[in-house]
Amino acid sequence: QKKSKKSSETLTFKRPEGMHREVYALLYSDKKDAPPLLPSDTTQGYRTVKAKLGSKKVRPWKWMPFTNPARKDGAMFYHWRRAAEEGKDYPFARFNKTVQVPVYSEQEYQMYLHDDAWTKAETDHLFDLARRFDLRFVVIHDRYDHQQFKKRSVEDLKERYYHICAKLANIRAAPGTDLKIPVFDAGHERRRKEQLERLYSRTPEQVAEEEYLIQELRKIETRKKEREKRTQDLQKLITAADTTTEQRRAERKAPKKKLPQKKETEKPAVPETAGIKFSDFKSAGVTLRSQRMKLPSSVGQKKIKALEQMLMELGVDLNPMPTEEIVQMFNELRSDLVLLYELKQAFANCEYELQMLRHRYEALAKAGSIGPLSVEGAHPDGQTGLSIEEGKGDTKDQIIDVVGAPLTPNSVRRKVGGAEQGALRSPTQMP
Repeated sequence: QKKSKKSSETLTFKRPEGMHREVYALLYSDKKDAPPLLPSDTTQGYRTVKAKLGSKKVRPWKWMPFTNPARKDGAMFYHWRRAAEEGKDYPFARFNKTVQVPVYSEQEYQMYLHDDAWTKAETDHLFDLARRFDLRFVVIHDRYDHQQFKKRSVEDLKERYYHICAKLANIRAAPGTDLKIPVFDAGHERRRKEQLERLYSRTPEQVAEEEYLIQELRKIETRKKEREKRTQDLQKLITAADTTTEQRRAERKAPKKKLPQKKETEKPAVPETAGIKFSDFKSAGVTLRSQRMKLPSSVGQKKIKALEQMLMELGVDLNPMPTEEIVQMFNELRSDLVLLYELKQAFANCEYELQMLRHRYEALAKAGSIGPLSVEGAHPDGQTGLSIEEGKGDTKDQIIDVVGAPLTPNSVRRKVGGAEQGALRSPTQMP
């Protein structure tokens, strides 16, 4: 115990805060020695440990001959090997892997492998090269004797070789065994190389044009997705308006005809976008009717301001007397006005899309790619109707939807705003 106390007392000195460990190691050590002035070769510190050589004798090496089994000329080579490995095979001989090229007899060739386009001598020459060069068909094609035999392509050589291999595998296979027959599609390989040649022989102008067309195609796809989304939103608003009117008609007729409660549960559910969805106060306790008139938090500030402006134009008090009937009518009126506001926005978006397509069509008509415009009638807002005539140009040319529109949605809404003032004064008339 005394020794442990002394050792703990001697190691109580700690490294000061803020000092790096390497600097502290230079100033202090367990043995309280001074830091060295010259680099010393000690085992402590960040350094690689040297190999610890034992006192045993080194295994002897010997200069001995060897032969490579991959060579068939009997060449003799020499290298250093351990004396204990004398007489053993060459260790790298296991990497000498050769391809098993099938061998056919004269009878098999005459019965199964005969082809009018190939002679037996040419077929034998092909299989001899396949054995020599391990099915490297590019090298085989380079070493092929085109002077003595017919000039062949790489695909022709492959097709002939694999056709013979498949025939021999079918002939020699035992009945009832599953075979993995190699199949080579020469036509597909020719078309692939032809396509690659066309791809690599493109000019810089063609590459730039292709990249431009790909970018424009992506723009067209994004615009198409936006239009589909707007169409779905507009359809939701229309169905919401129809369902709200049907529900109110059914509620007015319910006390007269005394409809059962089962039909009320079968009513189509109103989407969340239909006007305003006021919260129901079903909790216990006292509540004020004015709380039922508060707009929910889901309604944005922009809709609230537009709703207040519509109520002021209609001459409706923003804070009426909260009786039961007035609260119900006031909430229904605000829900209809919000639905009307959303329909107006959808109508403005449709007008913007129509104006953009009109300007794009005019730009393409000036370019001469399609026919001119023809006036069929006039719209209430002063715009003329359009009808597309068939272009006299080449029908194979594709028209790319890239011409920009001169107007923005905000400008279109300001333009249409004058025509919508009549709809604000009569909220029952939906556009």
